[in-house]
Order: sequence, then structure tokens, then C-alpha cells
Amino acid sequence: MLDLAQIRTMDKTQDENRQGEAYLHGDTGMQTHARKFYIESYGCQMNFSDSEIVASILQESGFSSTPSYSEADLVLINTCSIREKAEQTVRNRLHIFRQQKKAKPGMLIGILGCMAERLKEKLIEEEKLVDLVIGPDAYRTLPGLIEEAQSGQKAVNTLLSREETYADISPVRLGGNGVTAFVSIMRGCNNMCSFCVVPFTRGRERSRDANSILKECRDLFENGYREVTLLGQNVDSYNWADENNNELLSFSGLLEKCAQTDPSLRIRFSTSHPKDITDDVLRVMRKYDNICKNIHLPVQSGSTRILQLMNRTYTREWYIAKINRIRELIPECGISSDIISGFCTETDEDHAETLSLMEYAGYDMSYMFFYSERPGTLAARRFRDDVKEDVKKRRLEEIVHLQNKLSKISNRQDIGKQFSVLIEGDSKKSQAYWMGRNSQNKVVVFPKEGQSLKPGEYAIVRIENCTGATLIGTLSIQDLKGN
Repeated sequence: MLDLAQIRTMDKTQDENRQGEAYLHGDTGMQTHARKFYIESYGCQMNFSDSEIVASILQESGFSSTPSYSEADLVLINTCSIREKAEQTVRNRLHIFRQQKKAKPGMLIGILGCMAERLKEKLIEEEKLVDLVIGPDAYRTLPGLIEEAQSGQKAVNTLLSREETYADISPVRLGGNGVTAFVSIMRGCNNMCSFCVVPFTRGRERSRDANSILKECRDLFENGYREVTLLGQNVDSYNWADENNNELLSFSGLLEKCAQTDPSLRIRFSTSHPKDITDDVLRVMRKYDNICKNIHLPVQSGSTRILQLMNRTYTREWYIAKINRIRELIPECGISSDIISGFCTETDEDHAETLSLMEYAGYDMSYMFFYSERPGTLAARRFRDDVKEDVKKRRLEEIVHLQNKLSKISNRQDIGKQFSVLIEGDSKKSQAYWMGRNSQNKVVVFPKEGQSLKPGEYAIVRIENCTGATLIGTLSIQDLKGN
């Protein structure tokens, strides 16, 4: 997670996006002696979750891990296509890997995820940067594709599926803290936002078997994890029925069942499309203390005209009404957002409406970026990207500046309050402090003070001070149940 005055931006540093994995053993067609395998992940939380699925699939075929690509026989990079800069970052990494391959000719390089799906054979044939190309729905075929690539064949599978959810696969938790984990509940997206490439790279929505989700949550809890984040491109559209249609489960029903796993297991979820987060979901959130009071509710723009061009299916006034409803039912709920500056035809007046909506919503934090046209999207086909880049960047700077202000205001309002904080580990700045998050997803640090606490435990912390990014407190009591 990025930390810019409690603002999350779409551009993450390589170190924050990178996770190394795995050793290869056994008869995969490569060689019979131990081999090493490594993954880097970029982009959204779904990509990091997918990397854990890939690691599990490879582990079943005899793989384990190395944290260094220079030691690896197989290097995989899980990619994001949401912005041109994200794709360029991946290309730069691939060139570095190709240089390493010159010193180690037997090394295989593979690309996974959205960029693989979008560019397909171009990376393997025209640019010759990779040996394998695997789309988000083809991870089960990876062991066979490795064999093909090892024999010198083109190894490509980017077929999208209407059924694949990887429901039967237990992810290998990569580089985590042993306290928090992602649980994927659905894949794909049916929302055709005009700026977004996801429907074309991840396919249509499919909901994962609820029984497998609940089992994964229980297994995580039994293995010491105390927080799970339910993931999907649009979690609120989750809608699952068993094979006999005996049980129909919406997202609110799934959320409640997950919360019932154990009172000490916190439940988060991301991401919510404003049109789909219902009163039923809000009431379930209010009912259970262990469902975190935080909603990521992307707005993208505060201008109704721009929202219509984006095909967001709601107006400025409708979104404001949704914010009001959240505040009415869950007054303490933290709200975060996604915001795009400089979408096609955006005027200074449209931009001003975005700033005023931010002020009204009082976001705790936001992902903020300027518009980057993605080939194949509806916007690329229908509209001209006519806002100059310097204007986009100026508007983005104003959005960032305002979010800095809003984050500080939000944090200052918490001074004097007490929160249940799930301890995740040492503070980045000092091992004399614990770091965790409260229900509203705010980072909290507090001195260890000789207490016998450890990661995975809850503590009641009184907030004494803050920065724009962090709440600073002192320990009140240990909270055994996280309430």
C-alpha cells in the first residue's frame, strides 16, 4: 500500500508491488533437479491474489520459492493494463529480465494477467520479451505451458472463461504478514465503463462457490489470520446459486456468513460500484462489529456530464445521495474513492465539480490519477483524448492537494477517540512501535511499552496525535475479540 498523506495512488513503487516466489522440483519437463521460481505482481489487489493462486498451482506441480529473480529458472510477472505507465513499468522490468536471461540461457520468462490478455502474441512474437503468455483465466495450464516453452514452442493461453473462479484452489500466501489475507469471491466485470479495460482483459462476471469462500475464511482463521478482504472487480454484484438452485446468495448474505466465521475475524471488502452497494449490505455491516466500517466507493468524477461519458450509470446527485445513506446508517464509516482527472472533454467547470464533491464526501483517502487512454476501450473508440497532459497533471495536483487536506481533517477528528486496532507488525519507522489498522482502515501506530502483545492480536488504542497518513496513539487495553 502506498502512503502519501493517507492517499493511495495508482502508481506504486517497484518494491511495494514486487513479490518473489518459488522453487521448482520434479518432472515438469524442464529438468529433474531443483529449479527456482519467482513472481512480481503489479496493479490491483486482484493481481496479488491471482499470484497466490498461481503459486498454489505451481506448488502442486512441485514448485517452491526464491525471493531473487537472478537465482530463478522461471520468472513470472503479473501485470496491470489500467494505465500506459503501468504497462511501461512492466516492459522495463521485462528488459531487465531478458538481460539476466543472457547470462542464464535456460531461464524462462512469463507474463501473466491483464497485460498478457490485452497484448497476447505481440510480446512473444514481435517484441520477443517473453517465453510464455498466460491470461487471467488460464493459470491452470501453466505447468503444461512451461513444458512447451522449455521445448522451444510458443506457449500462449489467453482464453477467457465464463466459469473459471479457481474455487477449489487454496492460495499460497506470498510475502504476507500472517495476519491479513485476500479472498477472491468473484472474477470479471459486467460494467462497461468507457475508460476501463478490465471487461476485455478479465471477461464477464462469475461468482465463486460460497461454500469454498467460507471454507477459505475458516481455514485462514484456524491458521492464525485475523482479517480477510473479500475481493472482486465489483464485489457487490456477487450472486451465487448452488447447482440445484436450492440456495441463492447475494453479497449481503455472503458478507453475513463470512462475519459469522468468528467474532475475532475481521471482514473487509473491495471494490464496490456505487450502483450496487445496497441498504442490505449496509445493514449487515452495521449488525456485525467484525465487519470493518470502511467502504471503497469510486466516484471517478464529480460531473454528471463526465460520468455519463464514462458510462458510470449514475449522476452526481445520485452519488451524493448514496454517501448520505451510508452516513445515515453507519455514521462512523470510513469512505475512500477513485478519482480520474482529465477525462475526454473535461472542462475546468467539470473539474471544479469533482473538487466540490470531494469536499462534500470528505474522503479519508483516494486513488488518484490522470486519464490514460487504453486501446480497445469504449472511450478510445468513441472519444478524442483532447485534454492536454499538462492540464491533466495540474488538475491532478489540485485533487491530490485537496485529498491531503481532507485526510488531515479526517485524522484530526479521531484525536481523543479509542479504536480497536489489529496489530499487523512493527511500525516501518521504529521497532519500538506497533503498526495496525482500525475498522475504518486507517493506519495506527502506538508504543509497545513492554507489553506482551504480538501480531494478530487486538489492542484498544487511544489516539493522541496524527499525521496526514497515520494515527498515533497509546495502548489502553488488549482487546481479545477485536470488538
